[in-house]
Amino acid sequence: MTTEYRRLRVALLGAGSVGSQVAALLLQHEAELADRAGAHLELVGVAVRDIDAPRDTDIPRELLTTDAEPLLVGSDIVIELMGGIEPARSYLLQALSAGADVVTGNKALLATHGPALFEAADQVGASVHYEAAAAGAIPIIRPLRDSLAGDRVQRILAIVNGTTNYILDRMDLEGADYADVLADAQRLGYAEADPTADVEGYDAAQKAAILASLAFHTAVPLDAVHREGITSVDAPLIEAARKAGYVVKLLAVCERRTDDGREAISVRVHPALVRRDHPLASVHGANNAVFVQAEAAGDLMFYGAGAGGVQTASAVLGDLVSAARRHIAGGIGVGESTRANLPILPIGRATTRYQITLEVDDRPGVLATVAGILADGRVSIATVEQTIIPGDEQARARLVIGTHTALEQDLGETVQRLASSGVVYRVVSVLRMEGD
Repeated sequence: MTTEYRRLRVALLGAGSVGSQVAALLLQHEAELADRAGAHLELVGVAVRDIDAPRDTDIPRELLTTDAEPLLVGSDIVIELMGGIEPARSYLLQALSAGADVVTGNKALLATHGPALFEAADQVGASVHYEAAAAGAIPIIRPLRDSLAGDRVQRILAIVNGTTNYILDRMDLEGADYADVLADAQRLGYAEADPTADVEGYDAAQKAAILASLAFHTAVPLDAVHREGITSVDAPLIEAARKAGYVVKLLAVCERRTDDGREAISVRVHPALVRRDHPLASVHGANNAVFVQAEAAGDLMFYGAGAGGVQTASAVLGDLVSAARRHIAGGIGVGESTRANLPILPIGRATTRYQITLEVDDRPGVLATVAGILADGRVSIATVEQTIIPGDEQARARLVIGTHTALEQDLGETVQRLASSGVVYRVVSVLRMEGD
């Protein structure tokens, strides 16, 4: 017996690598998705910039249009996969004002205009779904928003950019140079011709803002996320990390802190040393992972593909089914919980452990001078390794200093004093140590 379902009109904005896969899967599995959603999901149109552009999948030509406006009127659910800020923001606001639920994978839009979209949805009782925006196919939005809503998330350590993880992983496994691996990543399609958004940490910062907003029930603007990229990470630094039992990863770090007696949060993206026995150290290639530490639930790990058309389409279709179920059940959409309003600390108030690598003059008293500068700066030494730099006519040594937990502001000021001390030839690197 064939079940009679209500029909819901679905509009799709964008048919790139993800959008074309969403369209194909929606058409291919229409009957199966109807059984899961309790409604027929009718794709009424796909808005594109160029109808004749080549695509990863075949979309019926009659569904393609260069005019998105008519699709926004009368659709029950609007899926936005076009990327960028405009016209995506205006389209979604228009769809929400008409009472449609929206599904988006647009991390840049959510990181910069998320609160405005959520407010617009609340005003009409609609919902904004965005599982694909933070970690591709990995289901992390719903766990943070729903499953852990009654818990207290203490910290998130996340690898959320596949390009940088691929580069750093190749450098670690093969001892390759950054420039060579980046060129390979561009040739294989893991990195764009202009890789700035990835290698300078912009992409990861957008995702960190989304994750922190959910985890700590606080709106986190993008400009509050401290950001550093991986362009200064070289082969000798990777090798030194390996010898010390660490691997270098570009991490998004979102943590709950107590600062001067008040509860606050710290959100930052930067290269970090991760112990080789930590779960995040085993994340290879272009994969992503999100490591969550919660007060009651303990440690949780979410791992999988952080990009890819068909993989990310899986997350989009999951959101589509959720939106359809809300329409069938009725009632208002689930709003965002950002009422905690915790203050966001500047990077100077962050605390962690550090590894400082210095080139120094190889003569008596240098180590004592360095130790004194660190002590004066309230930075406590945990470990010291000294090696002579072979073949150096200037008689120099390399010091690798591991610290106990220190305040970022203190550490930064201390490193500046070391650099101008007269005994330090060069500050080679300063890396944060996360996950210990």
